[in-house]
Amino acid sequence: QVQLVESGGGLVQAGGSLRLSCAASRIVFSVYAMGWYRQAPGNQRELVAAITSGGSTDYADSVKGRFTVSRDKAKKTVYLQMNSLRPEDTAVYFCNAHFGSRDDWGQGTQVTVSS
Repeated sequence: QVQLVESGGGLVQAGGSLRLSCAASRIVFSVYAMGWYRQAPGNQRELVAAITSGGSTDYADSVKGRFTVSRDKAKKTVYLQMNSLRPEDTAVYFCNAHFGSRDDWGQGTQVTVSS
């Protein structure tokens, strides 16, 4: 069973930075596309950033230029560097592993940005 464990969330002031990590286990990490999603109260879960097995990246318009997704295949870890954080970035952030028709999820980590 795939295991994804997020870390790095917390409380930060607007304009600050955080780096989220997602450590994967029981997975052939190199073939999976990895993504970060977020869900704020009352909202649907939305894609924030994704990175393919080949390293191509994609971002939600709302985070382009502020967030950077990366992956370390040796450590089986995907990262989300978040800069210039805004109160509207407040949400639970989830790590996703995607391969074929399969999607696996982490438990989520809370990010709170105060104004």
